[in-house]
Order: sequence, then C-alpha cells, then structure tokens
Amino acid sequence: MACGIHDSTGAIMTHRPMTVTSRAFARAGLIGNPSDGYFGKTISLIVKNFRAEVTLRESDELIIETDPSDRVRCDSLDEFAMEIQRLGYYGGMRLVKAAIQVFWRYCRSSGVVLEPRNFTLSYRSDIPRLVGLAGSSAIVTACLKALMCFYGIDIPMPILPNIVLAAEREELGISAGLQDRVIQAYEGVMFMDFDRSLLDTQGYGNYRRIDPKLLPPLYLAYDPERAEGSERTHNDLRARFEAGEAKIVDVMRQLADLAEQGKTLLLKGRGLELKPLMNRGFDLRREICPISEANLRMIETARSIGASSQFAGSGGAIIGIYDEETMYPALQKELNAIGCMVLKPTIT
Repeated sequence: MACGIHDSTGAIMTHRPMTVTSRAFARAGLIGNPSDGYFGKTISLIVKNFRAEVTLRESDELIIETDPSDRVRCDSLDEFAMEIQRLGYYGGMRLVKAAIQVFWRYCRSSGVVLEPRNFTLSYRSDIPRLVGLAGSSAIVTACLKALMCFYGIDIPMPILPNIVLAAEREELGISAGLQDRVIQAYEGVMFMDFDRSLLDTQGYGNYRRIDPKLLPPLYLAYDPERAEGSERTHNDLRARFEAGEAKIVDVMRQLADLAEQGKTLLLKGRGLELKPLMNRGFDLRREICPISEANLRMIETARSIGASSQFAGSGGAIIGIYDEETMYPALQKELNAIGCMVLKPTIT
C-alpha cells in the first residue's frame, strides 16, 4: 500500500515522528440486507455524512487514549442507569483493542515482521450509535487502515473485510456478516455476492463496483434515540439458519434475489424501479424478525408519502427512494415530526 496525502485508505500522513490519520465512513444497506451473513447478495453504499477517525502518533510506549464519547459523565446514578439501558456497554475501546489484536495476528501468520515502533492511538466517531449505520465496524476499519499505513503493510483489499469481521466476530463475539466491512473498505456503491462456494474456494465473495450516478434519489433517516444493538437479531437468525429452518433459508434466498434484480436494474439505468424491491426487502425481514413499534412507524411514515423504505441496517435508520425533489421536504417534515433526522447520503 502506498501512503500519501490522500491514499486508497483515506490516510493522511505527516513528517516523522510519523502521524497517520485514517477514516472509515457510515454505510447503508440498499437491498439484500441481511442476507450477507447467510451466503446471500447485497447492494450497499457508503455514507460520508458520518465517519470514524483513528490517529496513530509515534511514541515510546503503545498507548490507547479513550475517546470522549466513551467517558462516563452523568449527573446522577439514575441518569447513568438510563444511559446503560439505552446504549448498553458498547464503546470504541474494545473495538480498537480487537483491531490491533487481529492486525498483529495477521502479520504473524503471514510472516510479516513489523518494525519495532510504538504508537499512541486516539479515535473518535460522529456516526450515530446503535442505529444500524455500522459505527462499530467503521472504527475497526479505520484502525486497521491506520495500522497498515503506520507499519507500511499491504493487506489485499478483498481480505481486509475478513480481518475486520474477525475482530468483531472472533475477538468480541459479535454476530455479523461481511457487507458492512466490504463497503467500508471499498467505499462508493458495491454489489456483493457471498455465495458459499466463493467463500470456501477464494476466501471472500465477488465484489463489483456500481457507478453512484446510477442511483435514484435517496434519503436516509434515523432516530437518534433508537439505540438497539444488532447482535441479538443476528444471533437469533444465525441459530435458526444453521438449524436449517426452512422459513429463514427461503427468506435469505429471496433477499439475495432482490439484490441481483436491483443490480440489473441499476446497470440498465432504471434505478427508480428499485422502489418495490426495497419495500419487499423490509416486508421479508418482517416475516422473520420482530419489528419494534418505533421502527415500524419510521417505515410507514415514509411510505405514506410515497417513498420506499427499508432498514439501512438492523433498525434505527431507514433508507429509501423518493420520486421527485418536491417529495423530499415532505419526507423531512413528517419524519422530523416523529423524532427522526433526515438527510441525503453523500457517497462520493
């Protein structure tokens, strides 16, 4: 990997003592989600409106500085308890530690000898927490990109998402798929095929870029008060899938087929025709996963205006298509009224 002012990792470098800053962005699953974890297919896009950032500064010792968002500051024990109920025990420190660990393990297993240099690592993120925009994997991805540049290590692009997933799944026990990690490594808009035979033979899926100009007009909405981890949902689905439950297997197959149809339509310049496919994607998810009242209200509010809507991740954020520019202010008004923030995703 060549490191420069702006290289393929998004890293920024200065003179020695070396400082490396690397970024990874939020993402939104457009169609096919969550079949990526079940040998399916998805289309996903990067959302540069939000980012995680990791900085390494050469130092005598290896030090990890805590991000302000991970520090606890409450007015009372009651407020602390409420915060734990809302956000749980999540935070960036465990993610950074896991990223460093899998990087070290990858280098050891690959016979890569690292320079005897230490660093002070700091991290921060403005990705809304626990609303399905892949904030956790963004921190891990940004950390791995920074480590690659700091030590001058080149990890092949198709392999990088596997290492990010290993940090979360193997080190932290987070049940997840490759979609988030692939789009955060490649950025832009990606079609991903995670067929089991591909993963078994080459170790990763087939990943194809799609020109963002082919996308229809998209909006993204999220409820900043909707904090809901994805692990519980994925753990339940994985257990049912691995047990061979026919309903789960069939829905994952249908979701993958929607992504394949979506790719075909986009490449033909017929992006607006994704609207019913996206709606169908959410409706299929609803057949196998419980949907909270607040999440369902977001979906139904957007659809009542004529836009399509489905989860951008596992809940808390939705993404959809609006037909005309005059529809966007109406989406903002109605979704704001139920406590949602609305924006147009920045991809390039």
